[in-house]
Amino acid sequence: MPKGYWVSAYRTISDAEKLAAYNKLAGPAVEAGGGRILARGSRVVAHDAGIAERTVLIEFDSFEQAVAAHESAAYQEALVVLSDGVERDFRIVEGID
Repeated sequence: MPKGYWVSAYRTISDAEKLAAYNKLAGPAVEAGGGRILARGSRVVAHDAGIAERTVLIEFDSFEQAVAAHESAAYQEALVVLSDGVERDFRIVEGID
């Protein structure tokens, strides 16, 4: 079964406090949903139309598990806290076998 991934590329971070509050809630929500953080915010080199800002990559055992974790009440609570604190491109993608 192909794995699922959350790919989050931040365009801007306008409120670091909201991002910090989000991180406190999102981390446990991701772990509870079976996610494993593979990359988070470290060094980024952007090409083409990319922006060298915070990037997060999270792996799940399946695409369905990745979608369910995003829809969970715990993660939705984290999103409320984040609200307009960032602008990001968030995607859930299916891996290949």
